[in-house]
Amino acid sequence: MQTIKRCVDVQSHFLPDFYRDALVEAGQSKPDGVSKIPEWSEHSVLQYMDRMEIDYSFLSISSPGVSFFNEDYSAKLARRVNEAGAQFKADNPDKLGYFASLPLPHIERSIVELEYALDRLSADGVVMYTNHDGVYLGDPMLTPVYEALNDRNAVVFIHPTSPNVGQCTRMDASYPRPILEFMFETARSVADMLITGVPIRYPNLRIIVPHAGAALPLLSARIDMALPLLTEAASEAKLNIRGMLADLYFDLAGACVPDMLDPLMNVADPKKLLYGSDYPFTPIDLCKELKASLDNTPKFSETLRRAIYENGQSLVSAPDGATKQSALKIS
Repeated sequence: MQTIKRCVDVQSHFLPDFYRDALVEAGQSKPDGVSKIPEWSEHSVLQYMDRMEIDYSFLSISSPGVSFFNEDYSAKLARRVNEAGAQFKADNPDKLGYFASLPLPHIERSIVELEYALDRLSADGVVMYTNHDGVYLGDPMLTPVYEALNDRNAVVFIHPTSPNVGQCTRMDASYPRPILEFMFETARSVADMLITGVPIRYPNLRIIVPHAGAALPLLSARIDMALPLLTEAASEAKLNIRGMLADLYFDLAGACVPDMLDPLMNVADPKKLLYGSDYPFTPIDLCKELKASLDNTPKFSETLRRAIYENGQSLVSAPDGATKQSALKIS
């Protein structure tokens, strides 16, 4: 089967030198338990895209984000990475976009930053983590942030981070969090969003769930069944978890083929499936292997396969919310 060449990557991470230094300063030289911070440069990501036949990548800061030390430090670091992302985009307008970072859980500073990044720097959306110092994505504390993002028809790209719940010390020392905890953390936080009705209350948000939804598609029927036991408000609102899942976008980064595809396809809208590579935290050879598995899985028709690689184009929007067809010059 021939590799599809037209491709938009919604999960590609950037690590400018000053951010790498900030991680080390904050004691995060092995973020989330991984062995080291991967190498990255503007040149290397463009080389990687050529090798992978990726036409356009949305850059974002991966876990653990930008919130270190104190509120002022976090806000300044967010501003610096967003201006760097804007410069990468300006230097490579046909190749790179970016999702802005916010200094959450500092709400007022985050609203200032999202206004600056989306309104002035032309960010393509924002990245939010599965928790921000214990504030999960359904927390009412985030209401002003969601309101500001909803007003802008914003893309919200979710990325997992280490959980803010009790962990087994032995397991935490034995397994980097991306292997297991990221899967459960994604399910935990996105379920919290759905149970609290975030997609219903803020219908203009375009929410991207990573890694084929992690454990959430498999658990969706169970959560739906248990809603009346979880909250009277959810029961009265007649929330439908599986219905809300169909309104979300899902990237297919990670080893989702073939085991995770059946549960995902039971709940997702095929028009909202997206390609993601997780470069550079996923090494290029493994990225190639995972992309080949998408190219060759019999679970996708050729029409659907092509759509998955191209669907990310719909996330680039003009200020009025209309799709900016000229933004991605892919032939």
